[in-house]
Amino acid sequence: MNITPKIYTVESVTSGHPDKICDQISDAVLDECLRQDPQSRVAMETFGAHGLLVLGGELTTKAKVNFKKLAADVYKNIGHKEKLKIITNIAQQSPDIALGVDTGGAGDQGIMYGYATDETAEYMPRAVVLAHALTRGLEDLRKSGKIKWLKPDGKSQVTINNGRVETVLIGCQHDAKISQEEIKTELARLLVNPLLQKMGEDPAKVQFFVNMGGRFVLGGFAADTGLTGRKIMVDTYGGLVTHGGGAFSGKDPSKVDRSAAYMARYVAKNLVANGYAKKCLVSVAYALGRAEPLMVEALDEKGKSLAGVVKKNFDFRPRAIIERLQLRRPIYLQTAAYGHFGKKGLPWEKIVKV
Repeated sequence: MNITPKIYTVESVTSGHPDKICDQISDAVLDECLRQDPQSRVAMETFGAHGLLVLGGELTTKAKVNFKKLAADVYKNIGHKEKLKIITNIAQQSPDIALGVDTGGAGDQGIMYGYATDETAEYMPRAVVLAHALTRGLEDLRKSGKIKWLKPDGKSQVTINNGRVETVLIGCQHDAKISQEEIKTELARLLVNPLLQKMGEDPAKVQFFVNMGGRFVLGGFAADTGLTGRKIMVDTYGGLVTHGGGAFSGKDPSKVDRSAAYMARYVAKNLVANGYAKKCLVSVAYALGRAEPLMVEALDEKGKSLAGVVKKNFDFRPRAIIERLQLRRPIYLQTAAYGHFGKKGLPWEKIVKV
């Protein structure tokens, strides 16, 4: 089973992208609830558009949260300066959902996937690693002051052809007075070329494009709407493998959309790290209120099933996942930009002996 095609393209976005702003606000609320009450159940959605920010969702928590201040602080810390009108509409979690979760069952039905590959040190596809490095690099250059004309919003896109980087595309919000020629020159010198060289690529052989629309002065909610959970491919594996459709941000770990996807990544990475596969795709399915998964499967790059190894070493029941990965901690804001996988220090990225 050749999971990765010969030619493919993936993208990433900066923390200042409208959708990612919403993800970060939703996860900031989750973290604050877990900080005060680790048993909190949270389902937060955030919507932003042209001066308006709306927080809605369901909570069961003892935490006392100033939602408007928290959201405004996240927006300011990202780097956007526009004033926002903030509206909140947050209710108690449905007792019907709580019935199944209280007994240790899954917080929803659905299918989750995890993936790992040995092609990079992060056990992630090369293009995904590079795309995130480019957008994170934009933020680092902006916040460090090395490039003063950079603004918070931005995107990257990387195309791989037969294992080599063929094209790099960057869209970056910028001051009105800077020329596109200067933008391209500075980004090539300070960001793109060093990253390509680090990955063993020759920058002279890679096509590099910047702001192909010709101008990117307006960004964030001043230019576009944003919504929690609208960058699920950026959050995971760039669309290179199957996705169950469930987003992560704003959801506490009783929601298997999030916790089981983390567990599936943990299992896939450890199967690759322990030599069971060069590439591994793990899939799991749940029914609302039932603890035992309806199915668990793992396939290597040849299509061979590793389900026996998985079932012997890993427990996919929701409570077992939460306990093994210690998911009731306020660790989620850091996941809400630049991907949920391939980052150091996250519990589902830990390598163990299998």
